[in-house]
Amino acid sequence: MNKKLKIGEFSKLCRVSVKTLRHYEEMGLLVPDETDEWTGYRYYSLEQFQQMGTILHLKRLGLSLSEIAEVVDRGDNRPDITTVRRKMTECRQELYRLNVRLQELQSLEEFFTNNNSMSKMTVKSIPARIVASHRQVINNYDSLGPLCVNVIGPEMMRLGCTCPEPQYCYTIEHDAEHKETNIDLEYCEAVGEWHEDTPLLKFYEAPAIAKALCFSHVGPYSTFSETMIQALQYVEEHQLQITGSPRFCYIDGPWNKADESEWLTEIQIPVAD
Repeated sequence: MNKKLKIGEFSKLCRVSVKTLRHYEEMGLLVPDETDEWTGYRYYSLEQFQQMGTILHLKRLGLSLSEIAEVVDRGDNRPDITTVRRKMTECRQELYRLNVRLQELQSLEEFFTNNNSMSKMTVKSIPARIVASHRQVINNYDSLGPLCVNVIGPEMMRLGCTCPEPQYCYTIEHDAEHKETNIDLEYCEAVGEWHEDTPLLKFYEAPAIAKALCFSHVGPYSTFSETMIQALQYVEEHQLQITGSPRFCYIDGPWNKADESEWLTEIQIPVAD
């Protein structure tokens, strides 16, 4: 006669809580081998250890309980090739998300440890410049580098645009509020002459800024917010008034620096006393 184990004994040996075992029973995933009709006591057989081992293994592979139930219903102990490939894709996507999060955390750690993500703030005037402007809704700031290299740059070369020293390019966000995605972004690059507008580029004179609070941000664009918060504290402490949208002036970025920690952006906020 095979030995039967009470639910508590089975729980201890499998190292799975009784609550979890009851949930598995409700799903039909692992039903007790026997239930006493008078006491309601549940008993499991030793053979069910193998079934529990299959469930735990499939959970480690990232299968949901409903997906595990499908495998068990087939009388199998492993997922089919389609499920395996789907789980591999999900793992890669999760690894990518975790890697992005890790990079942002490392940048933030460097910001707090070295306190070098922002240089000393200065107030200066920005002269008027003729600019080639491209306005587009982009998915996120990661799209900015490819947009400059693959779209704006070739169009400027086709038109014969020159970029006199000091070179000056910046972006302005036109959304009424901050957005992480679908950003209405205008990219402007200072040029030495006027050209006829094209479907990709518009030419106009960007007005001078009489007084701008300027400071450098070192690191990825995803950490702009930490630097901006410090700038706003400066604005409050010095009783300044913000009079226009900030310009994000790109000095070093993905086009010439592979390491995000070396990206250099000057942020210019129009202000008045």
